[in-house]
Amino acid sequence: MIRTALAEYDGVLLIDKPSAHTSHDVVARVRGILRMKRVGHAGTLDPMATGLLVLLLGKATKLSQYLMSVDKTYAGSVKLGQVTNTQDAEGDVLETRPVPELTEDAARAALRGMVGDQYQTPPMFSAIKIKGVPLYKSARAGEEIEREARFIRVKRFELTRWAPPDTLDFVVDCTKGTYVRTLAHDLGQKLGCGAHLSALRRISSGALNVDRAVTLEALQKMTPAEVQAALVPGYEAAPAVALG
Repeated sequence: MIRTALAEYDGVLLIDKPSAHTSHDVVARVRGILRMKRVGHAGTLDPMATGLLVLLLGKATKLSQYLMSVDKTYAGSVKLGQVTNTQDAEGDVLETRPVPELTEDAARAALRGMVGDQYQTPPMFSAIKIKGVPLYKSARAGEEIEREARFIRVKRFELTRWAPPDTLDFVVDCTKGTYVRTLAHDLGQKLGCGAHLSALRRISSGALNVDRAVTLEALQKMTPAEVQAALVPGYEAAPAVALG
């Protein structure tokens, strides 16, 4: 669908982000498809990750701080026995260790043991800035920067599939700012064999679910009326505090 005039929309657009795209890539693509400048997002996803990316169009960009603060749900996979420098499958393998023999019950118990309030140290390969420099730039330069641990809450960390000897699938409910790849890394440390995140998909962000999301390819073909119909109104998407 070629749009010859500048369109303006107000609302929340749910995109099912493809792998190998940054969140910034998706925002830029949507700006081009919809021919509008006021497009933001309410929480990034790593390039490797897929699933729900919450985009804010027009006046809905004012809801960013509220929508970013909600809890998230992810589904993913962990590869045991390999530690990478990014804590996910996109990084270089730093260590390979033998994986202990685990039963499904033992794997399930290990995940449940990580549920609760805790402090998490952000990974070096992240966009957090220290003295104005993103950590990932320092990491690429071979530098290790001291990071302050952040409070997070893991409300659920459940095994959904155990594929011995070294792969497990999971679902996790967690607060904003949680690095799921760090959970995977820490699980590997807990088991003594190391691990990294091999796949990740965001399922929900607050009340918003990926079931309502559209792909970039589908958005490209939608008429203005169809785009409008796909938008979630701000009053529906935002927590009650945003409506006051």
